[in-house]
Amino acid sequence: MNNKSMGNGRRAEVTKRFAQVFSLFPKTILLRRAGVICLSVLLCLLLPAGLCARTANFPPGLAPLPADKATSEPGSDMLWFDAVLLQVEGRGWTDTQTPFERLPARMEGKATTAVWNLSKNTAGICVRFVTDSPTIAAAWDGGTGMNHMAFTGSHGLDLYERRGREWVYRGTGRPQATRTTATVASNLPPVPTEYMLYLPLYARVTELKVAVAPGARIAPAAARPARRKPIVFYGTSITQGGCASRAGMCHPAILGRWLDREVINLGFSGSGKMEPELAELFGELDPALFVLETLPNMNLELVQTRVEPFVRILRKHRPRTPILLVENPLLARDNPLNAALRKARENLEREGLGPLYLLPADGQLAGKENGTVDGVHPTDLGFLRMAECYLPVLQRILRQNPD
Repeated sequence: MNNKSMGNGRRAEVTKRFAQVFSLFPKTILLRRAGVICLSVLLCLLLPAGLCARTANFPPGLAPLPADKATSEPGSDMLWFDAVLLQVEGRGWTDTQTPFERLPARMEGKATTAVWNLSKNTAGICVRFVTDSPTIAAAWDGGTGMNHMAFTGSHGLDLYERRGREWVYRGTGRPQATRTTATVASNLPPVPTEYMLYLPLYARVTELKVAVAPGARIAPAAARPARRKPIVFYGTSITQGGCASRAGMCHPAILGRWLDREVINLGFSGSGKMEPELAELFGELDPALFVLETLPNMNLELVQTRVEPFVRILRKHRPRTPILLVENPLLARDNPLNAALRKARENLEREGLGPLYLLPADGQLAGKENGTVDGVHPTDLGFLRMAECYLPVLQRILRQNPD
């Protein structure tokens, strides 16, 4: 895209934003102040985008990163900032071997080899920041994908913009087999705006830079209120995000946006089997809710022997945190595995280990047309159906158990 086209796009965006602002004011006020408003519009349309952006104030309490924290990339005049300087979410622990991992370093040798290796994948981790840049770019590790999942989902980045109480998709970082440098979104509003950038679902990220235009500013987004605790999802490849087309399209990420809460994704492909060592570790977390959705990786013996001990260990650490047990959506309700999960819940409730909730298999993937890529792993359609099924259940649990 040439500079002229980009400039026209910025002007169209600014015009749209001013039209939205004008609609909020009574006509009498607009008439009295028409001259001032028209002058402001003309200035923002005619002056360089970067200059207009710098006239807008950042939200109170947010300090833009100093320019000397930026680095450069070959062939780019943008300012490149290490993502660790921004608001990183989706990590239950910070004592990891590298910044963008899901389990603490001390779990090496304690977690199974499969779980430990998968914990290096960045599923659920995201970066929130505020910038007035009309363009956002990123640099991150490349890699090779899988034959049943979109490369943009397994190894790409996914950008969303906050608009009031909602998050709106703005762009995708398309990965390459080697280190990737790419524009994620352009023609963005040149005013301080909050964004959330999801990291890949099935890839390791040892380096992530977020770039803004010359003269633009970027700051870590404000931390979420302490009263809005995160939601922890523990499960299988489905939980991890296989096979969403973008990193923000698996059901834990969708629900995080809809509920406007941080989500900690502890999905481990083929390895969600409720080992007691993980229950002890997860007990260190203090979430609003634990969602346990491991049945697709468990056989009947594992369900009968591991579900109850796992919950007892969680309860030892978190006596009142609600726990949602999720039936296998790929099986009928009367399947022995789902029946065994219900029996485990009954036994635990008799021991007084509530609050315990159950999400039935029915409805999780129900609908016209099959919502999976291979009969097991959801597509975006399947993940949307799952999120719609989970949402009222999670809302009810959170209402009944306020943070």
